[in-house]
Amino acid sequence: MAINLKGRHFLSILDFSAEEISAVVKTARGMKAERSKGGNAKPSPQPSPWKGEGGRLPLAGKTLAMIFQKPSLRTRVSFETGMTQLGGHAIYLAPTDISLGKRETTEDIALVLSRYADLIMARVFGHEIVEELAKYATVPVINGLSDFEHPCQILADLQTILERKERLTGLKAYYIGDGNNVAHSLMYGAARMGMHMTVITPPGYEPKESVTKKAKEVGAATGSTITVTSDLAAAKGADVLYTDVWASMGQEAEAEARKRIFKNYRIDANTMKIADKDCVILHCLPAHYGDEIDYATSRLPNSAIFDQAENRMHAQNALMVHLVHG
Repeated sequence: MAINLKGRHFLSILDFSAEEISAVVKTARGMKAERSKGGNAKPSPQPSPWKGEGGRLPLAGKTLAMIFQKPSLRTRVSFETGMTQLGGHAIYLAPTDISLGKRETTEDIALVLSRYADLIMARVFGHEIVEELAKYATVPVINGLSDFEHPCQILADLQTILERKERLTGLKAYYIGDGNNVAHSLMYGAARMGMHMTVITPPGYEPKESVTKKAKEVGAATGSTITVTSDLAAAKGADVLYTDVWASMGQEAEAEARKRIFKNYRIDANTMKIADKDCVILHCLPAHYGDEIDYATSRLPNSAIFDQAENRMHAQNALMVHLVHG
């Protein structure tokens, strides 16, 4: 079935159907194969269709406005480099450049940027900000991260899992750690793609109940199962092990208390003993080695964390091309 994503917003992984997610990931794998810089990725059987007319790069003459309330390494560099590779231009707007809802209303910012740019990406604290930007913008808005979801990360994660496992449906994925924005998007992505997802977290730090309920509803149509537990032994036979920092940006005051609470909720040699021997290790980075993952485990052949980081760029490149061209 042909898909057309032209002009769409991407605020949640659930904004796209399974077919649409698969199409974006397929394009990303093709783009990566064309640009191949090594690593463990296998070339996609289908090359990217986005070569541009007459050698013209697919986003030539296009501009991406990047709104940042939170600093970032991967988000800024992957989007900015990606736009350069695709022939376009990215503009970085720091918190001091654009005080969302303070110096100007979010509505006015969305309307003004829509007159200048072809795409808007926002990395913000509150999810309501990207929702308001999308409400008023007349160009596609991409959620580069909010306190509720991190959908671009999950596109890259799905691509990375496919590179290692060559399938998504039926795989058993386990997320160990805080039930945060990444966990939310992982649950939605797993449910959409027919994966079995278990979130293992200390009592009181589970994902939002509304997210668990919605993920289970979505998963009912795809054969996915969604489980939330505090039992670390649940990771037995895992195909994918995923973790994230225990304290996200903005939670620094809780960091020491969380270290005590989360001390056993980590990926290390003990976790690997109960996982499948070929399980894929994922971490969206930055990593706090010795906390949620130990350094030695992060460097095992099973680890795909740097493929995962690279794939942020390829997945986002594919996303932007689809949002502009269809």
